[in-house]
Amino acid sequence: MSTATPAEAGPQQDRPHVLVADDQPDVVRALRLLLRGEGFRVDSAVSPAEVLEAVAERHYDVALIDLNYTRDTTSGSEGLELIDKLRALDPDCPVVVMTAWSTVELAVDALHRGAADFVEKPWKNQRLLSILRSQAALGAALKEQKRLRADRRRRDQDDCEPLVAESDALKQVLDVVARVAVSDANILITGDNGTGKGLIARHIHRRSRRADGPFVVVNMGGLPSGVFESEMFGHVKGAFTDARSERIGRFELADGGTLLLDEIGNLPLDQQAKLLHVIETGRVEPVGASRSRATDVRLIAATNTDLKRQVADGAFRKDLYFRLNTVEIHIPPLAERRTDIEPLAEHFLIRHRRRYARPDLALSDRARALLERYPWPGNVREIDHVIERAVLLARGEAIEAADLQLEPDGGALAGELPLMTLAQAEEALLRTALQTHRGNVIAAAQALGISRSALYRRMEKFGIER
Repeated sequence: MSTATPAEAGPQQDRPHVLVADDQPDVVRALRLLLRGEGFRVDSAVSPAEVLEAVAERHYDVALIDLNYTRDTTSGSEGLELIDKLRALDPDCPVVVMTAWSTVELAVDALHRGAADFVEKPWKNQRLLSILRSQAALGAALKEQKRLRADRRRRDQDDCEPLVAESDALKQVLDVVARVAVSDANILITGDNGTGKGLIARHIHRRSRRADGPFVVVNMGGLPSGVFESEMFGHVKGAFTDARSERIGRFELADGGTLLLDEIGNLPLDQQAKLLHVIETGRVEPVGASRSRATDVRLIAATNTDLKRQVADGAFRKDLYFRLNTVEIHIPPLAERRTDIEPLAEHFLIRHRRRYARPDLALSDRARALLERYPWPGNVREIDHVIERAVLLARGEAIEAADLQLEPDGGALAGELPLMTLAQAEEALLRTALQTHRGNVIAAAQALGISRSALYRRMEKFGIER
């Protein structure tokens, strides 16, 4: 096998690397001269065995291979078998086949086996160069896309909180999740606010065959009717007054992945009809476009409302309900799975100790007892906020019951805050969060559980400067 010369080292390492395979030396020499002159790095092989050896040693941006290697053979069988082996060895390497004995059937067979394109001998230089450049660029783009998907999956795994499940009730939920995640069935997740519906949806995505694809969340109740179609299905440039550029909708953003339709019970009836049409057809039509586009999306819907009652009351379409509800997963409130309370508190304590640099902070026995007695109407989200606030306010190295600012019967705040007005308490929490995060508005907003814009509005309201 002939390899690239030392003269091709250095900056040329960024140029496309091509493997040329043909049993005729004159053909190989001609291709090497042509491709090197056009900036390609070139290796060559004269047999299928040499091709496989070369690909096993390094990755090529494109392989240009003959379909016949034995004298007087015109069937193309050697090349077709080689395509199968190349695709198994390096599926990211585009394969372009060439032969002097081309037929439509042979070309189609080569493409069906995974070849990217087909060139006849004698070739036309410009056509050959155009094919190799485009295939090398496409291969590089696909390789980068695969890398980005792997990075996204790692980030999703890092960002996705672990599921704390000690109770039998939540373990049953996770058992259902494990069984349905691998399918493409649409799933409806129900449960009170703060029970973790979004977290369950993300875990379903992570365990599905779409885990490398995007996970897109949209609050269905938060989309004004005037922008619903643009947000969900996209729009083309000039579709309306403010459409200065093309916009990709949530369905297309989630293509190949999962789309979480959060708060689906708040979706108005007119928007329900538009959503149903897309679900039934699998196609979206951007606002102002003349053609629809196919999408491949797995839908998960979440709601804290009783959709069956809404259907009976005429507030939710029955056909849409059945489209979304192939499998329903109900998450019980925290009051019905009390064995999860202490593990959840410990989980959030570890997170907030790290965030606020208080590594020695621990829950006192009285604090633990209060956590166990409290009814947790806000569910898991409330535990998170209560523990974070306690980490901020605790004076010593133990979180005492008073630091939790809870009443066993579910009543609000104990300790000093009842002596303040609501506005004073809000201002105090804002100043504490900003001071803790040294004026970092994004971090402070995350700690308070509000958006950055909401924090800015409150800072302006109380005259707080960064």
